[in-house]
Amino acid sequence: MNLRQPILLLVWVLMTFFTSMSHAERIKDIASIEGVRANQLVGYGLVVGLDKSGDSSTSSPTSRQSLTSMLKRFGITMSAQDLQQLKAKNIATVAVQAELPAFAKPGMAIDVTVSSLGDAKSLRGGSLLMTPLKGADGETYAIAQGNLVVGGMTASGKDGSSVTVNNPSSGRISNGALVERVVPTPFSEGDSLIFNLHRADFTTANRMAESINKLLGANTAKPMDATSVRVNAPSDSGQKVMFASVVENVNVDMDEAPARVIVNSRTGTVVVSNKVRVMPAAVSHGSLVVTIDENINVSQPNPLSKGQTAVTPSSNVGVKEEKNRMFAFKPGVSLDDLVNAVNQVGAAPSDLVAILEALKSAGALHAELIII
Repeated sequence: MNLRQPILLLVWVLMTFFTSMSHAERIKDIASIEGVRANQLVGYGLVVGLDKSGDSSTSSPTSRQSLTSMLKRFGITMSAQDLQQLKAKNIATVAVQAELPAFAKPGMAIDVTVSSLGDAKSLRGGSLLMTPLKGADGETYAIAQGNLVVGGMTASGKDGSSVTVNNPSSGRISNGALVERVVPTPFSEGDSLIFNLHRADFTTANRMAESINKLLGANTAKPMDATSVRVNAPSDSGQKVMFASVVENVNVDMDEAPARVIVNSRTGTVVVSNKVRVMPAAVSHGSLVVTIDENINVSQPNPLSKGQTAVTPSSNVGVKEEKNRMFAFKPGVSLDDLVNAVNQVGAAPSDLVAILEALKSAGALHAELIII
């Protein structure tokens, strides 16, 4: 009996069932499978073909050294005197970085980002020479080469004035690197899969395990902590792929976020979550404005008198206090009531921050106050 047909039929039925449930979040949107991750790659190379906008030989000797090393690999040797006179402003030393996705196979193309390391003015019109990209273990996993696409530009005049748009010393090469080595992943190993939540939450982890067990049977999933849920899976790699497809489309009712108030002190942005509550409290917030005007009075004596000219300062000090009303919070005030009460007195974002900090200090604000 062919077991693939019943399994595919089960997958189709489950996918149809999941599509009809749109009130919850899919596991694939709130969690990731342990071991299925991208890897960072980095390399050092040369960009050639620049229009005299590359590195200068005096301030960036690394470009000259890199060029001579490349020429030596092609059988071209230069004397020490020639090296000192070498001034190739059409090259630039660059750092090349890329992200190797999970399950990338040899021959697949990935995007790379190229950034200048020296004092090159612009990489526009340049071409990256063959550059090996290495991982954290020092092994080469991809080879990059190609023409750069630079979004920035710079223009200068003979009087020294210049205009720069965006960043001309950095660019990208779409599909500019070919994968040469496979990164092993533990996905096909073992008889289980571990799903890690993007945001740690005990309630969400428990609900995820319950949703999986409700659909695939008891004891299929078990929460390990606030982040991880272990799910029993087939040992066969092909069946494990279909099983993972089923599990990641299971819908989970996520728990609401904790009561938090996020304040950005630089921009004045205040974000209040839905679970924020305020206990009984009375708030009066006003601004005290003090103005000081300085005037200089000159006292001139009579022409026949023996007096001297005197300069006397005159200061006018004024104090003005805004007559903002006091407002009170009842027990268990919600987010809407809090915002409406603050808006009634015309408080600015900075005033709202001061009010929230005072409520937190008084113990009336039942939320975590985070200032970034």
